[in-house]
Amino acid sequence: MPTLQRLDPAAELGIPSGRMPRHIAIIMDGNGRWAKQRGWPRIRGHEAGASNVREIVTQCARLGLECLTLYSFSSENWTRPASEVSHLMALYVHYLIKERDEIMANDIRLIQIGSRDGLPADVLRELDETASMSSANRGMTLALAINYGARQEIVEAVRRIAARIATGELRAEQIGEETISDALYTRRLPDPDLLIRTAGQMRISNFLLWQISYAELYVTDVFWPDFRREHLYAAIREYASRERRFGSAPDAT
Repeated sequence: MPTLQRLDPAAELGIPSGRMPRHIAIIMDGNGRWAKQRGWPRIRGHEAGASNVREIVTQCARLGLECLTLYSFSSENWTRPASEVSHLMALYVHYLIKERDEIMANDIRLIQIGSRDGLPADVLRELDETASMSSANRGMTLALAINYGARQEIVEAVRRIAARIATGELRAEQIGEETISDALYTRRLPDPDLLIRTAGQMRISNFLLWQISYAELYVTDVFWPDFRREHLYAAIREYASRERRFGSAPDAT
């Protein structure tokens, strides 16, 4: 049974609950540079980054977020050295098994977004097992972006829509934003309100290009293995302080 202890955003963060984001997406960057600063191999940084996921996921769940999306492995990351990719895949298997009790205790529903093609069989097996056992949970959705690329996601969405047109299920003039959103990996999830990128890089890196059209962006120089609750809270407080206009003009004064 879930044992999640909810936090009151007003008391914990000093912001009204109505100013909390529903969906936070995080580009977890800086693992390799974190390790390099210490004279360690890159994989040590990935191990430290994986260990850091639990604290951030748990805090987001306790704060009542509807969804947290973590950019874990991009479709471009296959170009990294084979030994590094192999170790990363082993880390996913380890995480998915080790964190099942925490996922269930925190009432989290886990899903994967990204292509399944090319992922090792053991990664798919553990992903499916964890997703299945957590599918009835009603707390936060944790979306792991593994083998994910936004351009490829949009290409696949266009193909799905084209197939519907070819069968006569859909007419071209019926296509709208909702049609496209429903064809993406993130269908049935709210668009991110806040996108956090660690390690200071000022780019999106092919992540959720359609979904972050109106997201607030927050970049911190902190490397992902060092990103803690206080850094998460700083990002949320900054988000809460901003005026979101979604393209409209500010109120006249």
